[in-house]
Amino acid sequence: MALCFICFLCLSPGQVFSQEADDKNINASRGSIPEDLLRPRRDESPRYAVDTVIGTLGQGTATVDAYQFARKVAEDLLQGNKAGESLKAMASESRDSYISILGEIGPRSFRLGGGRVENDGSVSFLVRYIGRELAITGELYIRAEEATGSTSRPAQAHWFFEDLILEDAQNRKEELEKSELRFDFSPYHRFY
Repeated sequence: MALCFICFLCLSPGQVFSQEADDKNINASRGSIPEDLLRPRRDESPRYAVDTVIGTLGQGTATVDAYQFARKVAEDLLQGNKAGESLKAMASESRDSYISILGEIGPRSFRLGGGRVENDGSVSFLVRYIGRELAITGELYIRAEEATGSTSRPAQAHWFFEDLILEDAQNRKEELEKSELRFDFSPYHRFY
């Protein structure tokens, strides 16, 4: 037992020094970025990324279920997946029109944010599809339809894709130049 304690004492300082060396390596790799910017304190809310065109990314004031469904809709539109589960409730003419418009810019990714509940009960999200040279912004609307549940199970909301309002495609270089001239981080205005 005494031998175990002596071994523990002998190894502990080495472990402490190696931990300090690891911390120094981490500090050197992040440069001059303070720890407070990398990790929020206990009393702070998480920080979300900001897109220079549509503003803060993330779920906004919408529910987690609404945000996840809106992400699925945006993803299916990005991939041109006409048979996607999230797009089935949409009229085929509208769905094909959205996919065709997005196909013109050749989107590689999308950004979704600014979720909020509208007065009529629908939930809207600002969306931006980004291609190599062009980008397009708009507002995606989804709505929950309450499913009737039995007395043993509560009713669950069934989400469906309601509408997508898109602006004209913009050249990404021009967007960047415009955003550098402005100091507000949300130049995109919602449709009402």
